[in-house]
Amino acid sequence: MVRRHPGWVRALTAGAAAALVLAACGGPSGSASEPGASSSGGTGGSEPQKGGTIFVLKSADKYNYLDPQRVYTGEDLAFFYATFQRALTTYILSPDATEGTTLTPDMATDLGTPNEDATEWSFTLRDGVTWEDGTDVTCEDIKYGVSRTFATDVINGGPTYAIAYLDIPTADDGTSKYKGPYSGEGQDLFDKAVLCDGKTITFKLNHPVPDFNYTVTLGFSAVKESADTGESYGDKPLSDGPYKIESYETGNGGSLVLVRNENWNPDSDPFRGEMAFPDKWIAQFGVEEAVMDQRIMESQGDDAFAIQYGQIQTQNLNTVFVDPQTVQPQFEGRAISTFDPYSLYLWVNVNKIPNVKIRQAMAVALNREGLRLNAGGVFAGELGDGVIKPNIGQDYAPTGMWTDMFGEAVPDEGDPDFAKQLIEESGEPAPTLQYDYAQSPEGDQAAAIVKESLEAAGFTIKPNPIEPGDYYGVVFDPDQAGDFGTNGWGPDWPNASTVIPPIFTLKGGWDVSQVDDKDFNAQVDDALSTLDRAEQAKKWQDLNKLAMQNVYVIPTRFGMAQFMGGTGIRVAGQDALYAWPAYGSWPYAALWVDQSQ
Repeated sequence: MVRRHPGWVRALTAGAAAALVLAACGGPSGSASEPGASSSGGTGGSEPQKGGTIFVLKSADKYNYLDPQRVYTGEDLAFFYATFQRALTTYILSPDATEGTTLTPDMATDLGTPNEDATEWSFTLRDGVTWEDGTDVTCEDIKYGVSRTFATDVINGGPTYAIAYLDIPTADDGTSKYKGPYSGEGQDLFDKAVLCDGKTITFKLNHPVPDFNYTVTLGFSAVKESADTGESYGDKPLSDGPYKIESYETGNGGSLVLVRNENWNPDSDPFRGEMAFPDKWIAQFGVEEAVMDQRIMESQGDDAFAIQYGQIQTQNLNTVFVDPQTVQPQFEGRAISTFDPYSLYLWVNVNKIPNVKIRQAMAVALNREGLRLNAGGVFAGELGDGVIKPNIGQDYAPTGMWTDMFGEAVPDEGDPDFAKQLIEESGEPAPTLQYDYAQSPEGDQAAAIVKESLEAAGFTIKPNPIEPGDYYGVVFDPDQAGDFGTNGWGPDWPNASTVIPPIFTLKGGWDVSQVDDKDFNAQVDDALSTLDRAEQAKKWQDLNKLAMQNVYVIPTRFGMAQFMGGTGIRVAGQDALYAWPAYGSWPYAALWVDQSQ
C-alpha cells in the first residue's frame, strides 16, 4: 500500500478516496477543495521556484521496490510517478476529492479508446517520451514492461491486473499459460493479447473492463528490455521521468538520491512539464518516527525542506492538532489531517486456520477499540466492518459483522465469553497462533492488545515483530509467514473491483489470507464482468459481507492519517499543503522549495 505508513499497513493506492482534507485550518474544516488559509507554512500566494532539495524522511531502511512492475503502495506510487517513472494515464493533481481522482493522460495522447464492449483498449504513445539515456520510449517498451508481470517467480509483490485481465489462457492450476519474458513459455499467447502498431498499443481482455484506463496506472509502465536485469532491475531502474536515480543505498542511514534527468523532455509531459521544481530529492532511511516528528515540527536547517513519509506519532497529535478538524496555529498550512483511503484489518491465513468458527472467535475476541485508541483514538478513524470503505461510494454497504452476523452483537472491546462459545462450537481447542506485524513502538503496543484480548478467550498468541521494510517479504513467504497479521487496503480506483479481487483471490496478487474458494472466485468473476454499475455495486457489497462471514480478515478501522511538512515546503497553486486523494499522499509533482526560509 504501501506507503505513507511505516510498514504496519498495506497502504495501497486509492483513487476512491473522498479525502476530507483538513490541512491548515485554524477553525472548522472546509471541503476538500478548500484546504485552508495561507500561513507561515502555506504558499502565501508565492510563485513556485525552481531549485533546492526536498528531503523525504522515512523510518524504513529501504523502499519495498523501485521496480515499476512491483511498486504497489500508495506513497511509493505517488513519489515515483512524480519523479522517475511514468504511466499511460495518471490522476489530476488536486486536493478536491473528485478532481484529484480524475484521470489525465500521461505517456498516452488521451485516455484510451475501447471497442464497443470494452474488451479491447488502445492507447497511442505521445511524441518525445525518452529514457534517461536519450533513446525513445517505444510501444514495445510498454509491452515488455507489462510482460514482466507474468514472470511471477521473479517479479512479484506488485499489481497483477495484467494477469487477471489480459486475454491469455490459464493452466489447470489457475495460473497463466504465459510465464513471462524470461522463460518465454507462452510468448505467442501474450503477443496475441498485447499488440503494437507503431506508437499504438492495444490490449485484448478476457472480459469487459469499462474502466481499464484506470488499470494502466498500475504495473503497465515501460521497461527497456536491454536494460532489464530481472529481479535486480529495481536496484536502479531506468528513468523516463524528470528525475533519475543518482544513488540508492539501503539500510539505516542510507538514502535514495534523485537528480534531474537531462534527457527528460517537458514538452512530452503535460502532467509534470511545468513543474519538476526541486533540483534534487533525498530520501533518508532509518529515521526514528518520534525523531522524524520532532525534526519536522522544529524545521531547522535542511529539515525546513523535509516531508514526512509516514504519520505523526500518536503522542504528538495533540501538539499539532486541536482536534482532527483543526490544526494548532503554529502548524497551520503544513499539517494535514485526512480521512485516508485505507481500510485496516488483520489478515487471517485460512489454510493455517481452516476452521471458520475459530476465525470467528478470533474476530469476536479482538479488542478493536483498544487498537483504535492505541493508533490515536479520534485521530485514527472509525471502527470498520469490512474491507470496502464508505468513501468509495456506491460499492459500500454495512456488513452487519458486529451487530448480528455471528448471532449476537459484538462489543467494540471484544467479547471473550462469546469467543469461548464459538471455540467450543468449533470442536477444536483454541490454537497457538503467530501474529506478524511491522515493528514500531505503536506496533509493539498493538501486538500487546491483540495478545491480551485473544488470550482472554483461550488462544495463545506469539507476536512476531518484523522490520518494516521486510514485512511483506515475510508474510508472502509461506515458510516465514505466521497465522495472522496486520494489513490494510485502499482501492486502486473508485470501484471495489480493486478491493475484493486483489485481496481475496490468488490471481488478484495480494491474497495474504491465502483464500482460494471456487464459489467465491466464481462470484468475483461474475461481478467483474457485470457492466451495469448499480448491479455490480450490489455484488461487491454481497461479496464483502461473505468475506466477513468467513472471516478471511478481521476489520479494525477505516483510517484517518495525519502528516506534516517543513516550513519551507510549498505546493504549486495552493495556499497550504494537502493530501492528494488519488493516493492518499503528498502531491509530489507539485511540491517546491521556498529557499527564503
